[in-house]
Amino acid sequence: MPRVEGYIDFIRLGLLRCISVVDSGRHFLQTNEQIYGQLLPHSTYFKSLKSHRRTSMLEAFEQQSYHLHAETLLSQGIDYLKAFPELDEYTIEAADGHFIDHACHTEKNSKGKVYAAGGIYALNLRSGLLRFLCLVTNGTQRHQEIPVLRNHIEKQNKGNNSSQKHLYVYDKAVTDFVWWDRQKRHANYMISMLKENSIATLVESIHFDSRHEINTGVEAYSVYENKGIKFNVVDYRDPETGKLHRFVTTLPMTINPGTIAMLYFKRWTIEKTFNNTKSNFKETKAWSSNTRSLENQMRLTAMSYNLMRVFEEISKTQQPELIHPSDKKSGAPVFFQARISRISSYTIRAVQNAIITGMSLQCFMSSLVARLVSRPQLIGEH
Repeated sequence: MPRVEGYIDFIRLGLLRCISVVDSGRHFLQTNEQIYGQLLPHSTYFKSLKSHRRTSMLEAFEQQSYHLHAETLLSQGIDYLKAFPELDEYTIEAADGHFIDHACHTEKNSKGKVYAAGGIYALNLRSGLLRFLCLVTNGTQRHQEIPVLRNHIEKQNKGNNSSQKHLYVYDKAVTDFVWWDRQKRHANYMISMLKENSIATLVESIHFDSRHEINTGVEAYSVYENKGIKFNVVDYRDPETGKLHRFVTTLPMTINPGTIAMLYFKRWTIEKTFNNTKSNFKETKAWSSNTRSLENQMRLTAMSYNLMRVFEEISKTQQPELIHPSDKKSGAPVFFQARISRISSYTIRAVQNAIITGMSLQCFMSSLVARLVSRPQLIGEH
């Protein structure tokens, strides 16, 4: 069995590859040798990426680090949903599929084709932390993310003894009313966009407080039925654009309809996350067509993102009256409270440079704090 040091080195190298600006595995090994002074045999490194033992260790480490980061952020008062006590019982995640170019040596399928490779990630809308859920394809088949998501949740149900309620905010491809109705028995709920061609019958209206600020823009809150399954629909007209949106949810009627609309709009935060991983980490191509290697790449990508998220969030707590320059945003006031900002390119470059120069953590954090600027008047987001 490999020594503990071997496992730690494997995780360290994986994070370093994500954070470093490199074009390929061979580029990373050359960079690691010439800049960081560590020679790694090609065969040893690439073989370790698909090791079952190292994968098990990485999976456990990812889960533990995620929880530690969440506790750290919460201890600093970082909770992007704290203004909504009605959501306190829920773990709330924006989930979405994310796909990148397939690996160079991906085998063509029976039709002689290859596709993008990728999986499903979930962004915690309370903490801003990212986690990898499941692999969809290594590039040998088309995207079929919804069946994969269902399988993942059902597998998770079998090993989950927690009474914690879990809310998934997904796009309109997720609306399988019968399946989601069954998930309520496992305390799994969803918010999605109602498909325009959905066949549903109005059952009754749901009373809501139209005077509550969070419900601004809500035109109707109703119970609908499809194939004997009841669910709730929110008719929400964007106060800024005048566009009507219809959101579907399996949440109980006690949740404000405006809160449901707010959470769906916040789902787009995960797109900013993917922009970080592609633009800043250069994670635009699969490391391997091997499914275990690809899953490890996605776990390490999420872990690298979370490190950056913690660095930036903690730096902002040092001077609460100030904000990071990237947090500035112009626009008309809306009602969706604090937003999870895209991690600034400056922060990520600063981490990359600190690793190269060997800068201490204290000096590095001080440099981030020094970048903070005065807070403008409160403005919202969509």
